[in-house]
Amino acid sequence: MAELATDERVACRTPNPGRPGTTRIPKWKFDLVRNAILEVLRESDAKFSELTDLVRGRLIPSDLGRLGSLGWHVATVKLEMEVREEIRRIPGSKPQVLSIGGSKDS
Repeated sequence: MAELATDERVACRTPNPGRPGTTRIPKWKFDLVRNAILEVLRESDAKFSELTDLVRGRLIPSDLGRLGSLGWHVATVKLEMEVREEIRRIPGSKPQVLSIGGSKDS
């Protein structure tokens, strides 16, 4: 994936009360991780605790090397995807399980 010529960034918000503010990450990183999360969840619901490993399996080594902390990026992008209601937490699931679409129920 080619890096953008500009320093375009995506503001990632958190859906959790008491955690205001945003984190801004490069758009190419956001898109890379977001697309991998969606690929994983299109196949089946997934435990959040397993999401980083599942996403790792979707990325090529060179992208993994340029990305930096995969776990941090997966958590940050996942939270923004919840805010956008692209993915949701399955109500009552312990550990946390994610699915595509719907509203934030937990």
